[in-house]
Amino acid sequence: MMPLTLAPLGEESIIRRVGGNPELKKHLEDMGFVAGGAVTVVSAIAGNLIVNVKETRVAISREMAGKILV
Repeated sequence: MMPLTLAPLGEESIIRRVGGNPELKKHLEDMGFVAGGAVTVVSAIAGNLIVNVKETRVAISREMAGKILV
């Protein structure tokens, strides 16, 4: 497992675990980041990521992406 920040661009990865405090975990799960789901990193700009999750593009911070393990 590795954090989403290290996932290769354009390659689909499977989310293995979502960490963080309960509030952050709930926020990420509400956006579609759930264990077993697919996620693709579209681009990385200044450490922040734009990802495709559940057929939607979402921008997340480097800190949030570090809590998502693929």
